[in-house]
Amino acid sequence: MSKYMQLTVRIRPYYKKGLKSAYPRLAHRLAYLDEAWVEEGPSLFEIIGKLDQLLYQLEGDPPFREILLQHRSALHKLYEAIEERIADWHLSKADRLLYEIEDIFDEIEHELGGI
Repeated sequence: MSKYMQLTVRIRPYYKKGLKSAYPRLAHRLAYLDEAWVEEGPSLFEIIGKLDQLLYQLEGDPPFREILLQHRSALHKLYEAIEERIADWHLSKADRLLYEIEDIFDEIEHELGGI
């Protein structure tokens, strides 16, 4: 690493009209916990990074909490795999895993329509 510079790789959100537009049911439920954070439009990757904290805070919303718990293991595995790919500079492999995260969040959004 350079003495005065460093390379960084970040996963940034890229919603055309924000999280509320891409995942309205998810955003609505998360806004009860932290509306300002939802307004900022966190990436799905960032949401997974806070998933355990969110689950703890969601004690008062059992149906939503249960849906997230069903997907927790898969999301955490993907999160860790992406961090590993980024650390190894396998960025195209990390990008492919981001699609899998989106698929799971699409499923969560669909499941939220049933509660």
